[in-house]
Amino acid sequence: LREPLRAEHVKPRLLGHWGTSPGLSLIYAHLNRAIVRDDLDVLYLAGPGHGGPAIVANVYLEGTYSEVYPAITQNARGLERLFQQFSTPGGISSHVGPATPGSIHEGGELGYVLAHAFGAVFDNPGLLAVAVVGDGEAETAPLEGAWKGIRFLNAARDGAVLPILHLNGYKISGPTVLGRAGEEAIRSLLEGHGYAVHFVTGDEPKRVHRAFAEVLDRCLVEIRTIQTAARTSGVRGVARWPAIVLRTPKGWTGPKIVDGKPVEGTFRAHQVPLADVRDDPRKLAQLESWMRSYEPEKLFDGNGRLIARLAALAPKGTRRMGANPHTNCEVLRPLNLPAFRDYAVEVRAPGTTYHESTRALGALLRDTYRANPTTFRLVCPDETNSNRLGAVFEVENRCFQDATIPIDDHVSSEGRVMEVLSEHNCQGWLEGYTLTGRHGMFATYEAFALIVASMATQHAKWIETARSLPWRGAVPSFNYLLTSTCWRNDHNGFSHQGPGFMDTIISKKGTVARVYLPPDANCLLSVADHCLRSTDYLNLIIIDKQPQLQWLDLDAAREHCARGASTWAWASHHPEDPDIVLACAGDTPTLETVAAAALLREHTPELRVRVVNVVDLMKLFSQREHPHGMSDPDFIELFTRDIDVCFSFHGYAGAVHQLLHARPNAARFHVRGYKEEGTTTTPFDMVVLNETSRYHIVLDALRRSRRQPARAAELVAICHDALARHGAYVLEHYEDLPELRAWTWPAGSSPS
Repeated sequence: LREPLRAEHVKPRLLGHWGTSPGLSLIYAHLNRAIVRDDLDVLYLAGPGHGGPAIVANVYLEGTYSEVYPAITQNARGLERLFQQFSTPGGISSHVGPATPGSIHEGGELGYVLAHAFGAVFDNPGLLAVAVVGDGEAETAPLEGAWKGIRFLNAARDGAVLPILHLNGYKISGPTVLGRAGEEAIRSLLEGHGYAVHFVTGDEPKRVHRAFAEVLDRCLVEIRTIQTAARTSGVRGVARWPAIVLRTPKGWTGPKIVDGKPVEGTFRAHQVPLADVRDDPRKLAQLESWMRSYEPEKLFDGNGRLIARLAALAPKGTRRMGANPHTNCEVLRPLNLPAFRDYAVEVRAPGTTYHESTRALGALLRDTYRANPTTFRLVCPDETNSNRLGAVFEVENRCFQDATIPIDDHVSSEGRVMEVLSEHNCQGWLEGYTLTGRHGMFATYEAFALIVASMATQHAKWIETARSLPWRGAVPSFNYLLTSTCWRNDHNGFSHQGPGFMDTIISKKGTVARVYLPPDANCLLSVADHCLRSTDYLNLIIIDKQPQLQWLDLDAAREHCARGASTWAWASHHPEDPDIVLACAGDTPTLETVAAAALLREHTPELRVRVVNVVDLMKLFSQREHPHGMSDPDFIELFTRDIDVCFSFHGYAGAVHQLLHARPNAARFHVRGYKEEGTTTTPFDMVVLNETSRYHIVLDALRRSRRQPARAAELVAICHDALARHGAYVLEHYEDLPELRAWTWPAGSSPS
C-alpha cells in the first residue's frame, strides 16, 4: 500500500476466511494485555472453523512466527512471504493447524475445542485455556456435550478453562441457532450448564474494546477467587466458572456493501468478501480502500516492522501464546511405568487355563496411576469396571465435582479416573492431555469407538503433520483399548457388534498408525507396555474382557510381541513343510484357529499344519507401505511362498486383503472375519453365524490343502454334524455345548 494497488498485487486465487477473524484478534489482544499485567500462562484455542488468518497474524506480530520460521522476517519482505504462503500450494491452510505456533487445536472439524481445552488443563494447575467457540460450532453435538467439563474440573489441582462463545450470527450461508437466540435464552442455557455468564455486545470497536476489557478482567478475578478458595481453604464442588458471550458482526470492519448486497454482519463475510478484484477495477478500488482503513502507515515503520510502541505490548518469551511450552510439545513428562512382568499370568501349558486378560492390565494401570500422580489418566465412558480395569479403584476414584452420596462407588472430587458417557469428551480430553505432554489410555466398547472415528482421523493428521515440523517436540501416543468386542457381546446383541474402528486406524499413514490384537493376557501386557512408552502414534489395542484361554507364558509372549507375528509350533503339526497354513489375528479367531488345528491333528494326523498368530497387524503390510511391515523374505518364511493360508481375523475380512495386496501371491490368502451377522446369542453361535468357527476353518483347510488326507470326508461329516448339534443345543438350552464352553488344548498334545 506504499503505492496504488494494482491487479498484479493480488494472488490469482483468493482463498481463506474473513468472517470470524476480527473477533479472534480482539480476544488475542486483550489476552496479551492480561498476560503482561498478571504474568499469566495462557493457551489460546480457536474453535471457529477458519480462524487461521487471525491467529497466524497475531503470532507473527508477537514475534513467535519469525523465530519458528526465520524466512518470515519482521519486515516488509517477511510480510510479503507470509501473505504469499497463506492458502496457497506449498503454504499454510486457513485453519489453525499444527504449523501454527501455539496451537493444539485445529478448527477444521468443528465441535472439539472445549474438550481439548479441558484436557489441556487437567493436572495443569497454572494453565488458563481460553476456548473460543464459534456459533456454528456451538450447534454440534460434541460441543454441546463438552460444556459439562466443569463437572470434572478440580480447581485445586487443575487449571482453568474460560469459554468465549463468539456469536456473529451466521455459518457459511445460513443463520446459527445461538446467533438468533436472545440473551436470556443463551444465559439460561449456559447457566444451566453451571457457568456465570458475561455478555459483550456491539459493533463500535472502541466501545467493544472497553466492554470486553472490563468483562475479561472480571472473569480473571472470578477464576482466581475459585482457585484460591480450592487451594487455600479446601473448597470443593462444582464452581460457578465464568464464560463470556461475545456478540459482534461477522466480517466486522470489513466491506459493508458489495455489488449492492450487504456483506458485514452477514454470511457473505464468511470467506472472501471481495472476489474478482483482479478483473473488476471497482472491486480492486474497494479492496484498497478497505485495506487503507486500518492505517497501516501508522502501525509499521519504514522497513515494514511493527512500530516499537505496539510491539512492546506483547508478552515476552514463553508467555507469548504462540510460544507457550504446553502447546509446542516442550513439556513432555516421561511416564514412570512399572515392570509389566510383575503382572504376568502364569501359563504352565498353552491353552489350559482361563483368565480375564484385561484384569491383568487393570493391575498394571493401577500401579501406573500410583507412580504418576499428575501425568496419567484413564478415560472411559462409564465402563472401567465392566472392562475389568477396576483395579485402578484401589488407588484412585472416579472424578466428579458434583455432590456424592453414600451409595456411590469410588466417586470423589479428588478422583482422576475420567468416566463420562460421551466418547467425544473422552477422546477430546485425552487429546488435550497428551498434546500438552501427559499420558493416558481411552478404554471403551469396540462398537462405540466408531463414534470418534472422525476425531481419531483428525488427531492422526495432526500428529502426522507435527512430526514434519522440527520445532514441535514429540507427544505421548494416543492409546486405545477396545473391549466388549463384536464376538463377545452375547447379551447386548447386534448393536454392540462392530469392529469397524480398526479399519479407520488401518487407513492412516504408517508413520502414525499401529494396531495390536493380543491373543491373551501376557501378550496384552507386553503390547500395553510398548504403547504407553511410545510417542507420536495412535495405538489401537483390541482384546475382549471375558475369561479366555491363555496361550503364552511371559517370555514367549514377549518374544512373540517383539516379532509381531510368529509360528506357534506347539499348535502346529509338522510345520516345517506345511500342506496348509492356519493364520489368526485376534483373541476369538485365535481360539477357533487353535481348536481347528487340534481337530485336524486328531482326525487327519498325516496333514502338515502350520499355525501362525499375528499380534501386530501392521506386520502384514509390505515394508514399502509401513515401517512395521515384514520384508518379503520374512513374510515368505512365515507364510510360505505358495501354500494356501486360511486366515481367521477379528474384523472385516476386507481389512486383511487391504494389508496383503502388495504381497507375493496374495490370492492364496482366504480370510474369514466378521460379516455383519449378529444377534443376542452365545459366544460360539457368533462365530458360527459369521462362519469363522473351528469347524468352518477345518472345512476351509481341507478344501484348500495341497493334498487331501485319507479321512478328509469323514472329518467333513464330523464338522457338519457338530454345527447341526450346536444349532439345536443352543435353541434348547440357551448356552453353548459343554465341550465348547470348557474346551482346552488337548492333553498330551506337544509341539511337533
